Amino acid sequence: MNARNQPGRIRIIGGQWRSRLLDVADVPGLRPSGSRVRETLFNWLTPHLPGARVFDAFAGTGALGFEALSRGASQALLVERDAAAVTALKRNAKALDANCDVRQADARALLSAPNPGRPFDIVFLDPPFAAGDALRLCTLSADNGWLAPGGCLYLEQPAAVTVEPGPPLEPIREKTAGQVRFALYALAEGAQQ
Repeated sequence: MNARNQPGRIRIIGGQWRSRLLDVADVPGLRPSGSRVRETLFNWLTPHLPGARVFDAFAGTGALGFEALSRGASQALLVERDAAAVTALKRNAKALDANCDVRQADARALLSAPNPGRPFDIVFLDPPFAAGDALRLCTLSADNGWLAPGGCLYLEQPAAVTVEPGPPLEPIREKTAGQVRFALYALAEGAQQ
């Protein structure tokens, strides 16, 4: 196996698993959230993390879901379509003894249907940039009961694209780092589920 085919690794940057390395599958188009972006995001999320239930909808490497668990979230659902990425996610979850459910599924299809269970306190949306459906995914997360009223929705997108979900999602913070724009929204407390 040459160096190009060997899986990469990314580091958890805070919490109980700080400095632990996560295996990253060699999957075309896989784009882990950078450490600078994750550090800022999790500084924003600090008051929301203790005991939170999180949904990492386009998990990829699992960096967002595992980072949330490391910093105090109680459980996570990690959804990823690619089989090789799911294998790496399951291996990482086992190595960390993480309280998470890893599912191989299409996050778009999942979000398009009503959530059959309890809504999540935090939803991470970091879809493939080329799809161009970030606004739709935000709306589905709020309207189909995936995000709890008062919960936080994280959206990562190309810096050149500006998606503003609008009510019932209210902007909390946003920032641009290099070629990435990332933002945090809250679902209004009175939003219907």
